[in-house]
Amino acid sequence: MTRSDHEGRLGEEFFTPGGSSFTKFLAAHRPELLSTPALPEGIRAEEVPHGTTILALTYADGVLVAGDRRATMGNLIAQRDLEKVLPADDHTAVAIAGSVGTALDMMRLYQVELAHFEKIEGVPMTLDAKATRLAAMIRQNLAQAMQGLAVVPLLAGYDTTAPAGGRGRIFSYDVAGGRYEKYGFHAEGSGSPYARGALKKLHRPGMSRDEAVLAALEALYDAAEDDSATGGPDLSRRIFPVVSVITEDGYERLGETGIRRLSLDVVERRRSRPDGPNAPL
Repeated sequence: MTRSDHEGRLGEEFFTPGGSSFTKFLAAHRPELLSTPALPEGIRAEEVPHGTTILALTYADGVLVAGDRRATMGNLIAQRDLEKVLPADDHTAVAIAGSVGTALDMMRLYQVELAHFEKIEGVPMTLDAKATRLAAMIRQNLAQAMQGLAVVPLLAGYDTTAPAGGRGRIFSYDVAGGRYEKYGFHAEGSGSPYARGALKKLHRPGMSRDEAVLAALEALYDAAEDDSATGGPDLSRRIFPVVSVITEDGYERLGETGIRRLSLDVVERRRSRPDGPNAPL
């Protein structure tokens, strides 16, 4: 990782007192590992795979994060089964939209940053600190974002220090690293206006987990209906959305069998109600 005078030995930088940020350590000793190279001559941002619709919503036990599986490259489908929801640590997850390669590199570094902090300090970062660290990483990517390699993630976590009933929290970001806490629900990506519209209709405080999962699947279905870059349930290939929950017990990616069953239920109900369910009164 870093230079040393003798092969197989750690350099003196490893033994120099410093802070608990792995990112700052890299910036001081190997800054090139933090930078994303500029696009090669003749390559356009549209020719780089981009992830599309992601969402998060709070429910009675915590927070749910979900995403469709499609990545696009201009008007082409680049990948049909992309994993857009990634665990950052035991009680935090990040869903990614935007430039896929840049986002995955950023998330790998973010996972290491959180683990490094906990090893050095002996305690995990607070959720607010995690949200701030991710904002700083996005800000470091601003030059690439101006070329079209933007990363627009959603961070969701279970805050053990918050009052009961408000421990599921959601943060969104802009390409310059602006951090915004969202309440109840939020969505990002090309299909997000349609997903947010569906969640505005379906979300309510204190939902059960099953109700939250159904609301997320309905929202992603609406996004796929009106946004060609968002993938709906792919029945022939058996590809369905990724849905994860974060509760007091930690991060859990919900099983493929259950999500497939609920997705098929949504598709079947849409045969008689193409516009989806009514908002509860």
